[in-house]
Formats: sequence, structure tokens, C-alpha cells
Amino acid sequence: MSSRIPEEKIEQIRKTTDIVEVISDYVQLKKQGRQYTGLCPFHGEKTPSFSVSQDKQLYHCFGCGAGGNVFSFLMEHEGYSFVDAAKQLADRANIELPVSNQREANPNSPQKMMMDGHELAAKLYHHVLTLTEEGSGGREYAKARAFQKEQLEHFQIGFAPNRWDSLKIILEKKEFNLDVMANAGLLGTRESDQGHYDRFRNRLMFPIWDGQGKVIAFGGRSIGDEKPKYLNSAETPIFHKSKILYAIHLARPSIRKENAAILFEGYVDVVAAWGAGVKNGVATLGTALTEEQAKLLRRNAETVTLCYDSDRAGIEAAFRSAGILEQVGCHVKIALMPEGLDPDDFIRKFGADRFKTDVIGASLSLMAFKMRFLRKGKNLQDEGERLRYIEEVLTEIASLPRAVERDHYLRQVAEEFSLSLDALKQEQFQIYRAKKQQKGSDKEQPIKRTTTKALSQKKLLPAYKNAERLLLAHMMRDVEIAEQVQERIGGQFNVDEHHAIAAYLFAYYGEGNEADPSRFVQRLDDPTLMRIASELAMLPINEECSDQEIIDYMKQIENYPKWVDIQQKELLMKQEHDPVAAARLKMEIIQMKKQLH
Repeated sequence: MSSRIPEEKIEQIRKTTDIVEVISDYVQLKKQGRQYTGLCPFHGEKTPSFSVSQDKQLYHCFGCGAGGNVFSFLMEHEGYSFVDAAKQLADRANIELPVSNQREANPNSPQKMMMDGHELAAKLYHHVLTLTEEGSGGREYAKARAFQKEQLEHFQIGFAPNRWDSLKIILEKKEFNLDVMANAGLLGTRESDQGHYDRFRNRLMFPIWDGQGKVIAFGGRSIGDEKPKYLNSAETPIFHKSKILYAIHLARPSIRKENAAILFEGYVDVVAAWGAGVKNGVATLGTALTEEQAKLLRRNAETVTLCYDSDRAGIEAAFRSAGILEQVGCHVKIALMPEGLDPDDFIRKFGADRFKTDVIGASLSLMAFKMRFLRKGKNLQDEGERLRYIEEVLTEIASLPRAVERDHYLRQVAEEFSLSLDALKQEQFQIYRAKKQQKGSDKEQPIKRTTTKALSQKKLLPAYKNAERLLLAHMMRDVEIAEQVQERIGGQFNVDEHHAIAAYLFAYYGEGNEADPSRFVQRLDDPTLMRIASELAMLPINEECSDQEIIDYMKQIENYPKWVDIQQKELLMKQEHDPVAAARLKMEIIQMKKQLH
């Protein structure tokens, strides 16, 4: 696995890197005892089942079974090769890798070239905006939008000159393949002669980063009358709009600190809000919120406040986004914008303090927002419209998961319209029951049944399988126990994967290595074995176990094949019609059972 990087370098990276710090860039982790837990980044879940051990430098998800060490985490989450994961961690730890090995990561691959091209373009655009005469138009526009120097620096905002070849000339000089740069969305291609030109011109440029802060795309805001007003990079091999949130890597520390994120509709709003002191803002990139983006938010925060425009499209988008966020387990709030203003306009008109207090600070719960929306345009003095409003509100209340919330809003409606609380509760329950019957066998039910089955299977594991799991867990932590097991039962594990892990472990210790679960897991080439070994290494076991406990585990393992033979004999005995033959089988079974003790 690591043949292209010297083993001592891999070991240096592993020892220097803290898995909790690395995974915290992707998942909001909370300390629980000796472990850290969070929502699994590899499958959708609302209740944390993802566990990270700082002591063992391993992770394991008890929901989907994903597991491994810091290298495998990056490989699985980011799609890196082992060499790329090692290089990423080496850069993080300021460990220099041999130049020859760095070349093996294939810096000339199209994707690497696309990343490098974007990095170069971001530096060029920022330089043009801040230090050149060509950037004067961009500076004037930024000034008109009240962007301060700190905002321009923090978000590395730049300016694409009003020329056809500014970026193209630089890319050519740096020997970039222009066809690859066109595929990356930085250049356009003329149909007439297949020549290339700058795709972005005369625009304020906003770099778009991946989760780790690498530039992968751009958003361009025209400073004149050019159409479209906003021009975003198209989808490319390195940029997928549905998976990215603007400025997530910049906002992550504040989001984690406050356990809350503010979701805006565009990058200009994020920049303006940051200037107003709202540091935990992110935005979608011109598309509706996706489930993948919602899960990314949930892994970083429990509460998400939607701060969208107040027009009809903005309200509909807020409803749609709120539904997706609630499905992944977020607590959703809505920040109301005055009619006709977006966050950027509001801040310029009324100032930072009022934005923080009157908009973000005055956010409504989702239910309160829905009630306000449902009464819009209705004449509640009219009996028919009033009853329709109450029925719509009761339908929304019926979908609330918590009884306390339902009771709170029912009392609110009862008080406002002088209605009987009991009557409202009865009506709300009838709506709830009708909705439940209509859903029938909902999508959630098969998932719940599967999960319950999986959990019960783990709890009801056969004795021999439990013994093998616990024995391997001890062996990974203690060389002497491993030697004791090797001497008595060798590779006689009954589960194929356990047999393979034991064989690898005997070889690992045979090379003179010390007990180190993370290092051992690193040596496993097979992803399935890596996941199982990670889970076993994180099993809670009695560190001070007795010799008798280890012997009992080995007896369970040795006896299992004998029990299988006994069960087969018992089956034969039941099917035997000859009493003498049946008696003979009975005696054989008795003798076999005696040998088990």
C-alpha cells in the first residue's frame, strides 16, 4: 500500500497526525468518555454512531461499519489514493516527502492541473483587484458595495480584467494545457479556430473552495450591465455544485463554536454578513439546497438559520430547504428579511448591528414562520378563511415530532381565536391519524426494521463469534496474548475474516512490531479487513483480563466445530429408524459432549 513512500515517512506522518483533529475538519465531534462521537460522514443518520478513538488513532461507525485510521478516512471520504492521502497529511504536519515520491502522485493529471490552474487564477485575480490599474473598476465597485479591505483579503476576492486573454497568457507562460483549462471552466474555446479566451471578464471574482480550502471554481459578479449578472463556473471534474457550500472551510470554526450555521442564498450575502460580524455564514451556489449539502451542515452544527430573500421565490426556497434540513436532523430557524431587501442590501442600508439583532437575532422557529406565511393574504375576520387557516395550521402542528411543541402551538391558536384547547387537540389528532394512514408503510419503516435487525444480530452473536472478536481485540493490544493464542490455536478461527486478521497479526508481531492497533490496521490491504479490525480495536474490553478469560475464549473457538459435528449427529439420530443404530449415535454424542469440558 505504501510502497511508493518510505515506510519511515509513513510512520512519521502517522505518529505526528492526530486523527481527531483531521476528522474534526469534516465532522462535528463531541467527547464522550475516552471516545469522540459524531454523525457518520459515510451514511445519512440523525443519531451519532460514528466513533473516533484518540488513544488508538482509529475510527469506526457502528451504523454502516466504516472504519480505519487517518489514511483510510481521507481515502474513503475524499476518494484519495494512499499516496495522495499521505501527501495531504504530510503537508498538514509540515513533513517533507522525497521529491521522487511526490512526482508519483502524478502532478500532470488533468484534475491536478485543474486545481493548480484555479489556484493560479485566484492569485492573478486578487493581484489585479488590489494592486493594478486594470483593477480600478473592480475596486470602485467593491467600494460601492461597502466591501472593506478585510473582506477582500479574507475571501480572496479578485477582479477579472476586461480583456480576452489576461488569464490565457499567464496559463500559456506557465505551460498549462489550455484544453484542460477550458474543461476546467477557466477558458472558453472559439468555434472558428478552436483558439482559447478568458471565460471571466470585467467581473468581481469570488473563489469557490472545496471543504479543505482548495480553489475549485469561481463566481463572477458583473460590475456593469453585462449579462448574466452572476456567472458561476460550470460543473467540472473537480467542481460539483450539489456537494459544495460556499466558504464552509472559512466558517467552520465559528459554526463549531456556536453549534449553528447561517445559510444564505449567495456568496455576496456571506461576504456582507461576515463584514457585519456574522462569521458562521455559508451559501449554496445558485442551486436549491441538496440533501448532501444539508448533511454537510448537520455534521458541523445542530441549528441552521435560513436567511433568504423575502420575495415569493425566497419563501418557497426557505420552505423547501427547511424540509430537507429537518429530514437530516437539523433544528431549523428562519431569519425574516424586509420586503425587497436581501442581506447585503439590508446591511448597507441599516448597518451591521441591526442586521445582527433585527434579522439574525429575531429569527423565528420554523413553525412560527409557517404560521405567519399561512395567514398571509387571508382575511381572518371572515369565518370561512379563518377556519381554513386554523385547519392548515393544525395540519402543520400534526407533523411536529415533539408533543411539547404541538401543545405549545395548539395553546397559541386556542388563545388567539378563543377556542377550546381540547377541541383543537382532538381535531389535530384526527389529522395526524389520517396522515399516518395515508402514508401507510412509509419509507422510514424498512430502514428502521433493517437497523433493528442489524443491531439485534450484533447483540445476539453466537458465543464462538463473540469469543473470536474479543480475543482478537485483546491480541491487538497485547503481544503476549497474541503469542499465547498463536501457540494454542494458531489460525483456527471459525470466521474467515477473523482467521485472516489473526494471520496478519501473527506476521505483524513476527516482524518485531509492538502492539499498536492503528499501525496494524495500516498494514491491512483489504478494506473489509480494515473495517472489521478497526471495530475490534475499538471494542470496550477489560484491559486487565485474567489468563482464565483468554483460555475460555480459546475454548469457545476450539469447541465450535465440535458442536457443529454434535448437531449433525443429533440430526442423523432423529432421522434414524433403526433403534440400535440410534442408540449407537446417542452414545457417540454423549462421548463428544464429554470431550468439550
